[in-house]
Amino acid sequence: MNTKMLKRAALTVALGACLGVMAPSAMAQSANGAIAGRASSGDQITIVNKSTGLTRSVTVGSDGSYRLSQLPVGDYSLQVKRDGQTDKEPLAVNVSLGGTTTVNLGGGDSGAVTLDSVQVVGSKIVNRVDVYSTESSFNIKREELARMPVDQSVAAVALLAPGVVDSGSSFGGLSFGGSSVAENVAYINGLNVTDPYRRQGFSEVPFNFYEEFQIKTGGYSAEFGRSTGGVINAITRSGGNEFKGGVQVTMEPSAWASERKDHFHSDGTIDERNRTSRDRAPLTKTNVWASGPIMQDKLFFFAMYENRDSKSQDVDNSEAWKTKSNNDFWGTKLDWRINDNHLLELLAFSDKTDSVTSSYDNYNWDSNTFGDSSGQSSGSSGGDNWSLTYTGHLTDNFVAKAMYGVNKRSAVSDSPADGECSIITVASSYTEIYGEQKGVGCHPTNEAISNRQDKREAARLDFEWTLGDHLVRFGLDQEVMDSASSTIYPGDGSTYQVLSVDAGSSVNGVALPPGVTDFVDARYKVTGAPVSTKAQAFYLEDNWNVTPNLLLNLGVRFDQFHNKLASGATFAKSKFNDMISPRLGFSWDVKGDGSMKVFGNAGRYYTPLTNKLTDYFGGGTTDEHTYYVFNGWEEKQSSSGNTYKVPVLGQQIGPVNTENNAPAPTDVRTAVARDLKQVFQDEYILGFQQALNEEWSYGVNATYRRMTRAVEDARINHVEGCDWYSGDWPIINPGETNQLWCPDTNSWVSLDSSKDGYKALGSGNIMGYKRPKRTYKALEFQIDRAWNDKWSFNASYLLSKSEGNIEGPVNSDTGYNDTNLVQYYDHPAVNERFGVTFNDARHQFKLRGAFKLNEQWSFGSTLSARSGGPITAFGVVWPNDNRNAGGPGEYSGGGSGWLCKANCSTWATRELEYSERGAFGRMPWVIDLGASVMWTLPVEGIDLKARLSVYNLLNRQTVVNVHSRYESTPGTKMSYFAEGTNWQAPRYTNLVVTWNF
Repeated sequence: MNTKMLKRAALTVALGACLGVMAPSAMAQSANGAIAGRASSGDQITIVNKSTGLTRSVTVGSDGSYRLSQLPVGDYSLQVKRDGQTDKEPLAVNVSLGGTTTVNLGGGDSGAVTLDSVQVVGSKIVNRVDVYSTESSFNIKREELARMPVDQSVAAVALLAPGVVDSGSSFGGLSFGGSSVAENVAYINGLNVTDPYRRQGFSEVPFNFYEEFQIKTGGYSAEFGRSTGGVINAITRSGGNEFKGGVQVTMEPSAWASERKDHFHSDGTIDERNRTSRDRAPLTKTNVWASGPIMQDKLFFFAMYENRDSKSQDVDNSEAWKTKSNNDFWGTKLDWRINDNHLLELLAFSDKTDSVTSSYDNYNWDSNTFGDSSGQSSGSSGGDNWSLTYTGHLTDNFVAKAMYGVNKRSAVSDSPADGECSIITVASSYTEIYGEQKGVGCHPTNEAISNRQDKREAARLDFEWTLGDHLVRFGLDQEVMDSASSTIYPGDGSTYQVLSVDAGSSVNGVALPPGVTDFVDARYKVTGAPVSTKAQAFYLEDNWNVTPNLLLNLGVRFDQFHNKLASGATFAKSKFNDMISPRLGFSWDVKGDGSMKVFGNAGRYYTPLTNKLTDYFGGGTTDEHTYYVFNGWEEKQSSSGNTYKVPVLGQQIGPVNTENNAPAPTDVRTAVARDLKQVFQDEYILGFQQALNEEWSYGVNATYRRMTRAVEDARINHVEGCDWYSGDWPIINPGETNQLWCPDTNSWVSLDSSKDGYKALGSGNIMGYKRPKRTYKALEFQIDRAWNDKWSFNASYLLSKSEGNIEGPVNSDTGYNDTNLVQYYDHPAVNERFGVTFNDARHQFKLRGAFKLNEQWSFGSTLSARSGGPITAFGVVWPNDNRNAGGPGEYSGGGSGWLCKANCSTWATRELEYSERGAFGRMPWVIDLGASVMWTLPVEGIDLKARLSVYNLLNRQTVVNVHSRYESTPGTKMSYFAEGTNWQAPRYTNLVVTWNF
């Protein structure tokens, strides 16, 4: 091979061997990667995993191409055998998560490959140009994260990617590409761990348990769906042939954090959240891990245990709460290499957490004294998770993969006193006569016990078949998501309220005995029942090398789902032909050496309904009242030694009242439209990437997203031909034609909700709802200088615009997070305005870098700066209607764009002024600077490091959300409009000490 060929091979390997920041990737949610390229026909390519000894070989086809797919992520050595001769030295190649590493090895009559003279620089390249993919994603490994101040959370990693912002909504979350926080999915080793109830969170493992992250910001391949936002794809660490272990301690004491500011309104009154300057959240985490072979070259393990200790406090003017949480995590990964062609992987972990909160009702702010605790409440979350994955290389050209797993989550809120103490209250009718009653009951919170258990059973099959210039991929998956939620009163399951009435009154339809004026209302209430969603999909995709330099990705995905009520009845259902997602992409290797790429893709993406929506309509309720004559108070003593009073129950008054019982429905035809259509988003991306040399690369791409459908509950008080709908809230596709069941005619009626559905109060005007629309336009620039064992640097700028009359399935403007059950269609005025949405961050700058001073000291920094979101006013009325279009409550109700300026007392005389979205300017820029310093023990053979990281170094506690309610009643402006409600977290610091051996 001549010198020119050697240099070309070296550059190709360098450009394709490592993690990609801007690089698209081919494996979607897969937990594996691939190696592919071009060589001489008949060459034998052999790779060996340096950690496990896994060996794979393939013979180059007649077209000069080869591919080794479904490879575990890691470092490999590659050798080529040509014309009976083998290269002298293997080539080091890295396989990253979800990507294809390009290794072109020359061909033709060049003779035997002599790779011994090739200088391998691939491990330095961060911006891989993956010419085998048409997708967009961001990859980063834990080694790179350790060099920078990136906090120990998956969200912190995702925020490194362009276009991902931390939502300023009251319920938090991440926004990808202008989408809402309820449109993302997260995977660990291929197992979907996204919250199935609201789709606003996900299960996590300790940060030190992860090996690599892939953050997808758009353009997923056909095997991937159920998301119109972004994708977080992560894999965990695995063991190898060498025994290893380590200890990591993370300390985040409250003394190292700046105080949160106490926030006051313009009139001097304190913010609704009360005091925050004395709130604290210190944290200590310790994890130990070990890995190695159970059987050399065959069976490997990785195991971790972590203890997480947190003692936080929330202090207000006259109340305080202290929360203790000491939780254990355990997790393990087993890899069984049955042989070189068959691999079995087991992942298991538990992320259960428990906490106990002590309340202090008599806290004294001036003296900072807590006094005695008034009681305790507790909570828990998380669950046990596992997955089993088989990968089989059945032939050189055919690979099969099967996965089955279970993801569990929980949300429990209760109290240690629940078993002993019932809720006992005293009505004002009683206290007005007898005065305030002290020491009533022993329950610390007087709140019901809430319990939700979510379980996802996931199974999927994936296949890859190489046929000449075609890589055909196909598969199917199924997820069964069950949610069982309930609330029940503590103690014996009933609450007891003491009331008073006039002598001779009747209660429960029965006259009270002579002389009796006091009675007890014992209420037994249980809500909730299990609901379930079955989501299924299959896909077919062809990656076709039309020419050696041009790849076409042609795919299609079919989804269907079935939501069931507690009664087993169908709530909503779709078929495969209802949710068809075509995907089309291309990748052009401009120079043919993997150094420059033009790519693009177009696709449609669907999201199914959540269990929250089904639960809202499908759960049953038992709500029974039993009345008793009140025979005075009895003193008791709790197990903690406190004395309290309980009512003495006399004779029962009448039968048990069961009027409020509501069994789980079996017929929901009036609650959900027939043939409900599902939400989808169309997306188009065009991009360019170039590696200037082995270290520097840059890229630019443009993205356009468009969503034109919603599934929401809508106020329907008029349906032509069916008077039954006089104020109901069925689930429909607003702005489209829907089929609703009419009990009056016992038949289905057609409703064009863009013209009908709402009848104004006063004017009597009949109108409909505007069709939802949301668009996202973005232009992204990025430049990267790869790590060369000395320094690295990455910078990106994103210019974007998010517009619409709907944010998505949640509403951050008004702080409402019940997915698909928000206020956009409570009134036609709520979604009348099209303009900038809550997540519109027009400008985003992100920089990160690391610098190694010497073998002992290194430094890292991150900087993100984004322009503030729009400030939009929400009024309470709109023209020609006497019905409210919103209310003053910050976290409930809708709101219109019409503000009353004069004659506001009646609907007919009001003078209204229209207010566009964002008409009141923008919030300030959100700037977050982080800095870290890492010390490494300068002793050979001892891997001991300590990293001190400071987050939000400038302590900019910038406002990220404001009061958006403009009026309380027509013409009466709210006092705190456009004043802050949420702020950027203050500066904090942590120390991470790691010892690996």
